Amino acid sequence: MGPLQTSRLALRALLRNKLRSFLTALGIIIGVAAVIAMVAIGEGARTQVEETFAAMGTNLLIVMPGSSSSGGARGGFGTQPTLTWDDLKAIQTEASLVSAAAPALRLSGQVQSEEQNWGTSIQGTTPTYFEIRRWQTALGAPMSDSDLDSGAKVMWLGATVAEKLFGPGADPIGQSVRLKGVPFVVAGVLARKGQSPMGQDYDDTVFIPSSTFKARLSPGLGNFLSGVIFVQVRSGEDTARAQRQVSSLLRDRHRLGQGAEDDFSIRNLAEVASAQQEGANTLSALLASIAAVSLLVGGIGIMNIMLVSVTERTREIGIRMAVGATPGQILAQFLVEALVLAIVGGLVGVGLGLFAAQQLSVQFGWPLLVRADIVALATGFSGVVGVGFGLYPALKASRMDPITALRFE
Repeated sequence: MGPLQTSRLALRALLRNKLRSFLTALGIIIGVAAVIAMVAIGEGARTQVEETFAAMGTNLLIVMPGSSSSGGARGGFGTQPTLTWDDLKAIQTEASLVSAAAPALRLSGQVQSEEQNWGTSIQGTTPTYFEIRRWQTALGAPMSDSDLDSGAKVMWLGATVAEKLFGPGADPIGQSVRLKGVPFVVAGVLARKGQSPMGQDYDDTVFIPSSTFKARLSPGLGNFLSGVIFVQVRSGEDTARAQRQVSSLLRDRHRLGQGAEDDFSIRNLAEVASAQQEGANTLSALLASIAAVSLLVGGIGIMNIMLVSVTERTREIGIRMAVGATPGQILAQFLVEALVLAIVGGLVGVGLGLFAAQQLSVQFGWPLLVRADIVALATGFSGVVGVGFGLYPALKASRMDPITALRFE
C-alpha cells in the first residue's frame, strides 16, 4: 500500500469521527492561535515603547537646575535656578560628545484667542530644540534664527492647544492670541507628537522664541535659565560618556569641590528607554512561553485520543494485518492521522490567531505586528507535536499481535 492510499485511509478514519477529530485538534488550534496573538501583542507593545521614546527625541539628555532649600525643606530639582546661558553655550561648544543643545524655558499660563482661552504650558526655546526633538511644523513656518534674534512676538501652537483655541481643522496662522496680556501672532502649528510614557500630552503646549520669553515673561532672572537644557548626544553609544562629560563640565563651571553635591541633575532618557524596552521584551517572552505550553497540552490531547483510537480499532488493525498490511503501514497510518490533526489544527490556529491579534491591537491601540517567522514556527511546531505525541500510539498499533487483535471484542 503506497503513501497515497495510506493518507486516504487515515483521512477516512478521521472523518468517521468528525466531532472527536475536531476536539482533538482543538488543543493545537488554541495553542497556535495563542502563540501568534501573544507574540503579536508583545511585539506591538515593544514597538509602542520605541515610538514613544522616539517622540521624545534621540540620544537625549535633560539637564535640570538645582533645588531650593528653606528651613530644612528641600524643594527638589528645578525649584532653584542654577543653570545659566553661559552653561548652555559651554555645553554646545566644549562638550565634544554633544551634537546640539537647546534651552526649554517653562512656565504655565492662560493663552487667549478672540473667542476661547486655554491654560497650558508655555515654553521658550530656539530652532535647535525642534531639531533635537524631531518635531515638525504642520502648518505655517518653523521657528527661525531671525525670530530668535529679533525677539519677535510670535507663537507656535501644539496640536491640542490649536484645537482648543480655534477648533478642530482650523487654520490659525496669522491669528492674534494674548499671553499674560502680551499680544502674539500665531506663526505655526506643530505636528501632533502624542503622549509621553507617563501620559503627559506633548501637544498641550505653546512655544515662543527664548529671547522673547526672557524679555517678556521672566526678565528678573538675568543670566539664569528658568527651565532645563535639552542635550543631543552624537551617538547613542556615547550617551553615558556624554552624561559624565556634561556633569564634569558643569561642576567645573559651578566651582563644586570634590565631595560637594551637584547643584543640577541630568536625566538620561536612554536608560529609561532601555529599561522600558527590556520590560517589553520580557513581556513578549513570557507571553510566548505561556502560549507554547498550550501547544504541548494540545499535543498531549492528541496522544490521549490516538491511544483511545488504537484501543477502539484493535480488531480493525488485526484484520488489516491478516490481509497483508505490514507493521510499517500500520505505523504510517496512525502517524498520518496524528500529523493531519496537528497540521489542520495549526492552520486553523493561524487564522484564529491573526484575527485575535487584530482585535487586541484595536482594543489596546497598539500597532499590529505579526512576525512571519513566528507563524511558520508555530505551524511547523504543531506538526512536530503531532508526530511526537502520535508516535507512541502508532508504535503500539504497529506492534500488535494479529491473532490477539482479531480476538479483541
